[in-house]
Amino acid sequence: MAKTIITAALTGAVTPAGYDVPETPAQIAECAYECWKAGAAVVHLHMRDDNGAGVMDPVKFYETIKLIRAHKDCDVIVNCTSSGDNRVSDDSPYGNAMRMLHHKYVPGIEMGTFDASSFNWGIPGGVFHNSPSMLTDLGHLYQEKGIKPEFEIFDFGALRAVGIYWKKGVVVAPLHFQFCMGVVGGMDATPNDTQILITEMNRLIAEGKLPKEVTWSGFGIGKGHLPVMFTCIANGGHVRVGMEDNVVFARKADGTKIMATNLMLVERAANAIRAFGNEVATPAEAREMLGLKPLDHEAVCAALDAVKVEDLEAAKQAVKDEFGGPYFAAAGMGGKK
Repeated sequence: MAKTIITAALTGAVTPAGYDVPETPAQIAECAYECWKAGAAVVHLHMRDDNGAGVMDPVKFYETIKLIRAHKDCDVIVNCTSSGDNRVSDDSPYGNAMRMLHHKYVPGIEMGTFDASSFNWGIPGGVFHNSPSMLTDLGHLYQEKGIKPEFEIFDFGALRAVGIYWKKGVVVAPLHFQFCMGVVGGMDATPNDTQILITEMNRLIAEGKLPKEVTWSGFGIGKGHLPVMFTCIANGGHVRVGMEDNVVFARKADGTKIMATNLMLVERAANAIRAFGNEVATPAEAREMLGLKPLDHEAVCAALDAVKVEDLEAAKQAVKDEFGGPYFAAAGMGGKK
């Protein structure tokens, strides 16, 4: 029977205050544990600052991962963003360095996002910068640290770009794609657009422009979350759900919204997978499917225990001292009004 991996994207960087979004390391870790028990094999982590804005802070990543691994029975795969604060997405040396600090210094990160293209976040939004030089540095860092890239695909040009990084040895097979549907500036969250990406991926594989060793997943923003989820399951892919992507679970007959929680979204995804006739993949099964090493829980905890918060704070300060801080003072994403 086919196995389907559920990724739970718990927090994100732009979901605003007022919804049931975990924000503190303790809240995120407990939500991760809850979603793991419901069937999530992977948790995708973003951090928030004290005002609720998305932030790239290695201390908060460290605290969250340590709290997740404090649950000795929990073997969920830890996947951390490499983007999550528009104050450091300007392709400045400072911003690019801050985006990688946690992957460089925090143990226990098994997967990390690799946003394979740059694009406009709609009108009046800003530009999401992911320059080739930054991505090359990120790919080499991931190889050095044994972190598997999750390639965030917003349009089919990004698929072709990943093929170039693969050909140049910046990233190595097996590859894992995350189809990000419905973001303004990218492809729409529809079955048709999702099918376009699947078809394009398969064409590139057949032409040798991508390796044969590929897995893929997908999610839709907002009201597109269910059409994309069902399309992914029907086409043999994996799924991502969570409050990063969608805050409405359903509507009542009178049109009233039923607001979501991460647990509700994971439980529904698990039920949909079983209804289709598949099985929900365990973290151990997902690691094998994704080409990850088995979890050595004791070793990860020992490595986390050896980290000193003051060293992480010093690393943050060193980046600021070297590059002078961000080039602009844009408001953070997702903050409280």
